[in-house]
Amino acid sequence: MRAAVIGLGAVGARTARQLISTPDVDEVFVFDADPIRLAEVGTALGERAVPLAGPEVDGHGVSVVVLATPAGDQLDLVRTNLDRGHHVVSVSDGVEDVTALLALDGEAHRRGVRLVVGAGFAPGLSCLLARHGAATFDTVDEVHVAKYGTGGPACARQHHSALNGNAMDWRDGGWLQRRGGSGRELCWFPEPVGGQDCYRAALADGLLLVPAFPTIQRVTARLAATRRDRLTARLPMLRPPHPEGVLGAVRVEIRGRRGPASDVLVLGAMDRPGVAAGAVAAVAAIRVANDPDQRLGAFGLAEAADPLPVLADLARRGVKAAVFEGAPVVPRGASG
Repeated sequence: MRAAVIGLGAVGARTARQLISTPDVDEVFVFDADPIRLAEVGTALGERAVPLAGPEVDGHGVSVVVLATPAGDQLDLVRTNLDRGHHVVSVSDGVEDVTALLALDGEAHRRGVRLVVGAGFAPGLSCLLARHGAATFDTVDEVHVAKYGTGGPACARQHHSALNGNAMDWRDGGWLQRRGGSGRELCWFPEPVGGQDCYRAALADGLLLVPAFPTIQRVTARLAATRRDRLTARLPMLRPPHPEGVLGAVRVEIRGRRGPASDVLVLGAMDRPGVAAGAVAAVAAIRVANDPDQRLGAFGLAEAADPLPVLADLARRGVKAAVFEGAPVVPRGASG
């Protein structure tokens, strides 16, 4: 199998490394718009990484392309690769990107390829956890996602602007727009992250979860933020983001029914977001290229045919999930 990774930031470089460490992957073609970054990462990855002169991968026998470019730069590249018969995995978590890429479902299906959308930390790993947890319920009524931390600089900028955007909450069959930075809720993540205040933001998680659970009543997504984050969300970032994010976490709360009783399940994971997102994107790329049971078209990982093999592969790569065994103190919905 041959794969390509376009964009070698914190997530893209990790994705390429994960692919190269996979025995079934023969070569990984890599490209970045910054020639210095391309040379540095290509050298660090070793002989199985082949630098490209541009983002086009025709003529190299590539079966799947991972797009790890910043939000807003992906639609044309996706269309080009779909036209040429390549499976595509996008790590973008931008609302506009996710909306536009999901709209390519029919086109991808007609061309007999798969387009995986939002294959990062959250969305991405969070979608897999939601699908896995939902299998333990007879019916799923609600899914609520919260995330803490960012990957590389592009991810940090995206999350900064998300607090200034409109959140999209799914409630009883329709979307509700809510102001970013509102709806504070204390969410508990795996230690040592612990409890963090989380707020509504322009996040794409709901766009990927709602199609996976057609009868669901409520879906929300929140972002951990400080008071300063909320106050400065309408301004340019006051200081440059870290080259790669530090510790991050994701939390997925599922509410539904088991038999006659209502129940709650909370799953979580903790890792450096760039590392975890790179592993998720790499595993997703391998699966869509090799798994004949996965449907064609455009979809998120919450629509994975079977999340268990994907989660098991991620665990072998060091990205592990946990179950929260405490009891929620504040009923869901109490914060508005």
